[in-house]
Amino acid sequence: MVNKLSPQEIADQAKRTYIAGDYPATVQAFAEAASAYADVGDAPMSAEMKNNASVALLRDKQAQAALEAAQGTDAVFAEAGDTRRQGMALANQASALEALKRFKEAIDFYTRAGDALGKAGEVDLRLEVIQLLSALYLRRFKFFDAIITLQSGLAAVKNPTPKQRFMKKLLFFRL
Repeated sequence: MVNKLSPQEIADQAKRTYIAGDYPATVQAFAEAASAYADVGDAPMSAEMKNNASVALLRDKQAQAALEAAQGTDAVFAEAGDTRRQGMALANQASALEALKRFKEAIDFYTRAGDALGKAGEVDLRLEVIQLLSALYLRRFKFFDAIITLQSGLAAVKNPTPKQRFMKKLLFFRL
């Protein structure tokens, strides 16, 4: 008799291999978890597992495979009304596009990710995405865009840390 693991047990196994740094095994386990969730009709959790696989692939320096793993997952979350996970899926795709040096597309995806996370009320996650977008602008020598982007991200923070307050003041004086 075969003891079949539940989708959650497979996902837990994938998380353990991720922590251990075994990215190929992690990708395989998250793919199995995605398939298992799809088999039970849980499209959002299946998409979540695909996004997790995308993160592992990116860590394993497989940017194209990471992009392919995450493609379309944002639409699954949008359909489910989950703007938080939609934003995270868009950010994962943006990271893969950035690694592929497809910068214009990465900027678009980071922007869309920030918008979705803002709609979800995820101020801290949105700020992380905005910082990534601002850093990308800096690397592209678009200094004004970088400053404006970072300023808009910091403006939404209700209780800024001392570092964030310093950055706000610095950016205010810079402009």
